Amino acid sequence: MSTVETDVVPAKGAKNLAKKEGFVTEDNVNRRQALRLENIVDNLGEKREALDGPVIWFDSSKLKTQLPSDDIYTRIVHQSYTGLIVYLNDALDKFIKTTPERMNIILKLKDESQLKSFKKSEHSKLFLDNKNGRFIVGYNNSDKLEELKKEGYKTCYDSYVDDNESLHSAVNDGLRFDYSTILFKDPTNIPLELVIASLQKTKTILLKEIASPSDIDDAIVCLGVMEYGSEGVIFSPTEHEVLDTFIAKLHDLEHAPLELQVGTIINSEPVGMGYRACIDTATLFDDDEGMIVGSTSQGGFLCCPEVFFLPYMELRPFRVNAGAVHSYVSNVNDKTDYMSELKSGSNVMLVNSKGRVRTAPVGRMKIEQRPLRLIEAEFPNGEMINVLMQDDWHVRIFSDKAKPLNISELKPGDKVLGYVTDTGRHVGIKIDENIIEK
Repeated sequence: MSTVETDVVPAKGAKNLAKKEGFVTEDNVNRRQALRLENIVDNLGEKREALDGPVIWFDSSKLKTQLPSDDIYTRIVHQSYTGLIVYLNDALDKFIKTTPERMNIILKLKDESQLKSFKKSEHSKLFLDNKNGRFIVGYNNSDKLEELKKEGYKTCYDSYVDDNESLHSAVNDGLRFDYSTILFKDPTNIPLELVIASLQKTKTILLKEIASPSDIDDAIVCLGVMEYGSEGVIFSPTEHEVLDTFIAKLHDLEHAPLELQVGTIINSEPVGMGYRACIDTATLFDDDEGMIVGSTSQGGFLCCPEVFFLPYMELRPFRVNAGAVHSYVSNVNDKTDYMSELKSGSNVMLVNSKGRVRTAPVGRMKIEQRPLRLIEAEFPNGEMINVLMQDDWHVRIFSDKAKPLNISELKPGDKVLGYVTDTGRHVGIKIDENIIEK
């Protein structure tokens, strides 16, 4: 059990909300207390394996016309949105009919009278049959929602958090259902971090509701809070420009995995002095994570960060001793960067041994003259990949088993992880052109 206090500076994107709501009020200060994170033992399971990216819902009540003919609606059904929140009104059948099959329909009930009306309606059978799990019933009364769940409905618990008690209720009640949505009164993301940590190992899919229809930063940031992030957000822009920016930033978060291959070392030898660069990032590497670095645009090796034992120096888990300054560093969207072009603030791609991709900002490039070693390997289809790295025992690349191999001890026949692609680059972008690189 851990304790986290909530006297934090409001996050970017929430300052206006804090000012409007009066975040630092006498009432808030009097009610302030440490929030305790409890270990959850119910409803445990893996939920993300079945998800194909973040869960993004749109609230139809935010549409100007609140009809499928609305110009924002006609766009979101063709974008990255995965669900539409609807209501028990005249537009319900129209939304069910026009919303693509790939999207969830979440019926949000407002009170007990609506619950009774729903149970008597023809929609009740549609939501109960629910063979593909598309239809979800949302309600803010956990006991009534529990009854619906027992009857066989797919359920979503809606909660509003403005103090310690409501936060614990959001966690403890929310974990009983398939989905849990939370609207926070306060601008800090500390409560969200606590909910994420509590529900991380459960089957409950967590979504944060974004209060402002223009707060793109809040929508994007909450998907990455504590690196793990919530499973999704409810974000309902009312302006096309806001929707455009949100979709663009969302796409930047979605990176397809790389297909790493196993190569065989055919040569490893000293080549003399040269300039190498250490890439110091503003993140911490996992112990099977690194960067793809090579001397040609055809691909490179998965180079280790400094997370493994070093006999005479402290670990630097933010760093990759990445190679000579002429090298290509693979980046997202099938682009590359010259090592010499990277600088503080640049974004770089991190890849783990299974090909999972994420990005991180560069904090510093550390370039120095050092003895270099040439490493060459052959990959399954005959592709030849090479890299120049600092010739020292503590510099490593990953083996085919995702274990660190000291490059000064590499020998022909050793198996290593790497990435192979087509040749041909111009300013880091792949082009169809006959280019020979040796």
